[in-house]
Amino acid sequence: MEAEKAVETKSNGWLWWVLVLVLGALVAAASVLTLIGYFKHSKPSRTRNRQGPIVDEYASALEVAMQFFDIQKSGKLVDNPISWRGDSGLQDGSGVNLDLSKGMYDAGDLVKFGFPMAFTATVLSWAILEYGDQMDDVKQLGYAQISLKWITDYLINAHPSPNVLFIQVGDPGLDHICWQRPESMTEKRPSIQINTSYPGTEVAAETAAALASASLVFNKINSSYSDLLLAHAHQLFTFADTYRGSYSVSIPQVQIYYNSSGYGDELLWAAAWLYYASEDESYLKYVTEINGEAFARWGSASWFSWDDKHAGTQVLLSRLSFFGAKGISVSENINLQMYRKTADIIVCGLLPDSPTATSSRTDNGLIWVNKWNCLQYSMASAFLALLYSDYMLASQTEMLYCDGKSYKPEEIRKFAKSQADYVLGQNPMELSYLVGYGTKYPQYVHRRGASIPVDAKTGCRDGFKWLYSRDPNPNVAVGALVGGPFHNESYNDERNNSMQGEPTTYNSALVVALLSGLVTNSSLPQSFSSKGIA
Repeated sequence: MEAEKAVETKSNGWLWWVLVLVLGALVAAASVLTLIGYFKHSKPSRTRNRQGPIVDEYASALEVAMQFFDIQKSGKLVDNPISWRGDSGLQDGSGVNLDLSKGMYDAGDLVKFGFPMAFTATVLSWAILEYGDQMDDVKQLGYAQISLKWITDYLINAHPSPNVLFIQVGDPGLDHICWQRPESMTEKRPSIQINTSYPGTEVAAETAAALASASLVFNKINSSYSDLLLAHAHQLFTFADTYRGSYSVSIPQVQIYYNSSGYGDELLWAAAWLYYASEDESYLKYVTEINGEAFARWGSASWFSWDDKHAGTQVLLSRLSFFGAKGISVSENINLQMYRKTADIIVCGLLPDSPTATSSRTDNGLIWVNKWNCLQYSMASAFLALLYSDYMLASQTEMLYCDGKSYKPEEIRKFAKSQADYVLGQNPMELSYLVGYGTKYPQYVHRRGASIPVDAKTGCRDGFKWLYSRDPNPNVAVGALVGGPFHNESYNDERNNSMQGEPTTYNSALVVALLSGLVTNSSLPQSFSSKGIA
């Protein structure tokens, strides 16, 4: 069902529209140059300090992982490298007079869920900002930027006015009674929105985070596009914070697929990214003095995921503690120290021989939290740990202290590497969970388009013969990171096993982020901003 369209707007809405129209014109003028610039990009200002050579294993895996974003694209495909994919979703949004054709299908089905899609963009932006030089070293930065823009173009179009955001295209109920290629889907595809009457703080805030972080990525490539992204991010954050309410309550149907556990974490996450992107001190005050104690869960470990941004926020804001920022008040600094202390707790819990080590892992060391899509948590944990170790190195912080035991950055990196190695085949199944990497990987990935031959003529229901076919997928979903093993480290390679065999775009963003940091141990940029904010 589609939420009722809100009629309420803020008194200054017309000013925002003038700004958007002007920025939109500038973006259109620069679009051709932008596409050329993806592969001849301007590098952000940073000091390079190569500490080691390129690790071929991780470079190859990164090249593989990056391809899944092309597989998941909706819309009119440009320079399409995937032979078995074609245009799809071209009429998405037409019922509400919007072009929502771009974006990405989140997983093995054909629905575009805005909440996990925005998270995918935020993580991909973060990876580019931290490890863009490493991506560039192995010729993957341009691909990452193009994939990111495919999502952010969609998110901009999904935000047609300050207090309206379209958060889903497609009906999961209708989608799941069909098994079709996206190029030939026939079911109705409604566009669902949040607004002042039906708020969705978490998805609006996550979208603000995505656009704010992406504005930093594109700042040196296309400044007008960067400005447009940031303008939308400001508006979305104001909408999210002013009209607080869970989208799971406003739109109950999402509870089955992407139910939210709360929105306080997304508000902090978005405000943190807006602080980095805009250098507006009010956002720093928001995450520290105003809402830190209420929303941050200081002192408590958590698992970073599409639903829970606490751990990511702790690590992201610890950057300010490691590298410093100008003009921070005593009160703000005290609260920032709480974020860093909580990040310490999170990282200490991940290290296998730490006194506070989590028990949420398999016998062979894989972080394992949930039987559904377990690799999301291991890849997210490894990425945060890797970042933390690199923050320590770049700031010349020698030790992390975990309840009486100390760890060097190299030891934290070793943990992150262990998670990547497990996924790439060093596991009891001797199976690469990254499709297309190595010689042994899942053959029956739960994805409609991968399972159906390109020349097959199928309708809605008769396509299910391909779901239940005993033959391996005719189309290899290269770069797909599947859900992963059970706690006993077994994996059932069956197409109807969506619990273990369904890949997602956010899994891909997380493994891309991790592999980008492992390609080589070059130093991080100490600032995302030309003005010195960490």
